[in-house]
This record gives sequence, structure tokens and C-alpha cells, in this order.
Amino acid sequence: MNTLLSIGVTVLLSAAALLALTRIVRGPALLDRVVAADILLSTMVGAVSAEAALNRHATTLPILVVLSLLGFVNSVAVVRFAVGEES
Repeated sequence: MNTLLSIGVTVLLSAAALLALTRIVRGPALLDRVVAADILLSTMVGAVSAEAALNRHATTLPILVVLSLLGFVNSVAVVRFAVGEES
């Protein structure tokens, strides 16, 4: 059961990462690319947390905190940049 669950999670997260990478490459605007990068980072957080849950350890918790903070700071910085660019 554990193997089947890990294969399913891997397939779903890989599909999400592939779709986000496609949007980064083909995105017509800068904000589309930024949102796709944020989705890719969220997918990475999901992958690391799924690995931690499946292997039942909490040693990757600092990595999850850093990735989450990176995503938050990235979103705030892009919003500030976009607002400053329109003025």
C-alpha cells in the first residue's frame, strides 16, 4: 500500500511540476511566469512533505520552512514590483 501511494503521489506531483514548467516557458506575460514559478515552488514543498510523511521523519522540516518563506517573499516582491511598474 505504501509503495502504491508513493507512486501515485510521485506521478501527480511530477505532472504538476511539468505543467508549471510549461507555463514558465510559454507564459505570455511576466506575471504568468511568476505565478507558475510559485506553483512550482509549492509543488516542491508538497514533494518534500510527502517524502517526510511517507518515511515518517521530521528532519526535513527546516527545508519546508525555508521553501515556504521563499515562496511568500517571492510573491510579495513580485506584487511590489508590479505595482511600482504600473505607476
